[in-house]
Amino acid sequence: MAEFVSGFEVLRKYRLAATFFGSARSLPDDKWYQESQKLGYLLAKDGFAIITGGGGGIMGAANKGAYEAGGNSVGLNISLPHEQRLNSYVSDSETFKFFFIRKVMLSFASEVYIYFPGGFGTLDEFFEIVTLIQTGKIVRLPIVLVGKEYWTPLISWIRSTLFETHRTIGQDDLNLFHVVDSAEEAHEFIKTYKTHTTSREKMEVE
Repeated sequence: MAEFVSGFEVLRKYRLAATFFGSARSLPDDKWYQESQKLGYLLAKDGFAIITGGGGGIMGAANKGAYEAGGNSVGLNISLPHEQRLNSYVSDSETFKFFFIRKVMLSFASEVYIYFPGGFGTLDEFFEIVTLIQTGKIVRLPIVLVGKEYWTPLISWIRSTLFETHRTIGQDDLNLFHVVDSAEEAHEFIKTYKTHTTSREKMEVE
């Protein structure tokens, strides 16, 4: 319970935020690392706090962009036996012992969710947010998937298998996310997305 309280106290400071997800293994010479850094910079200049899981790779890149823009750069870190080191571009942070509390905080945090190529953890977090929006547990907010080569096969499978073949999702569910191929394209989409709800109003805690 104490971790919930301390986590919410950190996040309540920021009335406008964007959460980044993606591979912790991405290196600075990787295209998506560079695009994450660029998008973090652009959104921080627009007044968004940039929130990540606090690690390296895509997360560190987004925090670096926010740091270079002079914006709020937040890391929600996890305590592991082989310690995940908090990246050096974070200006505010909280460390959690439990993954499920950290996931709640990442869900609570934002007005936009941004996913770059990643592994199992990134996909888990993507489906978590999609499910929360689909089931009405959080209000509909933009989910931006950056990297068409990475995301298009998954979206094609969702469309052909879940919707067209098995009808386990509705047609509107295919519109819950938007695929782009660059930081600039993501930035333009986020700027034009109209929402009148802040993250502090949208989270249902039951």
